Amino acid sequence: MLRTGWSAGWQHDHVNFVLGGGNLLILLLGLRIGTPLGWTFSLVLVGLTSCWAWYANLKRYRTVADTPTSRIASAPQGYIEVVGRGRQPPGERLVSPVSGLPCLWFRYRIERRDGNRWEHVESGVSHDTFGVDDGSGMLLVDPEGAEIRSSRKQVSTQGGYRRTEWTLIEGETLYAIGEHVTLGGPSAVLDKRADLARLLAEWKADKQALLARFDRDRDGEVSLEEWEAARKAASDEVDRAHLDIRLADGIHLLRKPAHGRPFLIANREVAALVRHFRLWSWAHLAIMAGALLGLMWLPRLA
Repeated sequence: MLRTGWSAGWQHDHVNFVLGGGNLLILLLGLRIGTPLGWTFSLVLVGLTSCWAWYANLKRYRTVADTPTSRIASAPQGYIEVVGRGRQPPGERLVSPVSGLPCLWFRYRIERRDGNRWEHVESGVSHDTFGVDDGSGMLLVDPEGAEIRSSRKQVSTQGGYRRTEWTLIEGETLYAIGEHVTLGGPSAVLDKRADLARLLAEWKADKQALLARFDRDRDGEVSLEEWEAARKAASDEVDRAHLDIRLADGIHLLRKPAHGRPFLIANREVAALVRHFRLWSWAHLAIMAGALLGLMWLPRLA
């Protein structure tokens, strides 16, 4: 349920801010060196980092802006976008370790004051599956590997410790984009050979039960003929289990897509996400353009 570290969402925004401050430090380094070679190195480094950040934000901007919102009840398999209310699936409810309040997802950081600085003590993020309901149906979301953006942030300071927490809660509007798959149901992919081998191995491990069921002549051994009867019974049992799986309703799940496509979850409106990524992409593009202009002007200043 809980793992230390930070989700991709925090890392992405953190990188945006760090690159902004880092690029300023790189330019100050070029100013300190004060030579054409120093300035060239600084401007090239700023241009390269800004180009990477521009592409990362542009990719997210185009993904969110261009992907149509699907209704869960009729959502196709594959890469989709959904918007609905957060729902807690049946079972044990997730509780934040910081505030003690129920939630769908949490991320937290605990720091200790060290003079004028805050020193990292502990951090973590939940990985429990939660639901999104748009009125037409409910879709389970596996947040593993997701870029999660939450505007619900709480900060508390007590006894020299600072606790920061981000959460998603039940009932609020959630945006999610990722790979939609249906587990089980008519489209379930089942391997009879593997399941049959697994079931027979389980029967072999309990020899007394195997003999009681299939040793018809009671000689303490399972003959070839008796083993064939056991294989036939196991095959019939696997067939019945597979039929039950296909007749049951499948589990609709949104998960991290393959091939590096964005997996985003947020308690923000689609328009707000589009503006967020568009502004960051323009900001890094402007920095990259400034670095290129600086490189063009360097020979004239030499």
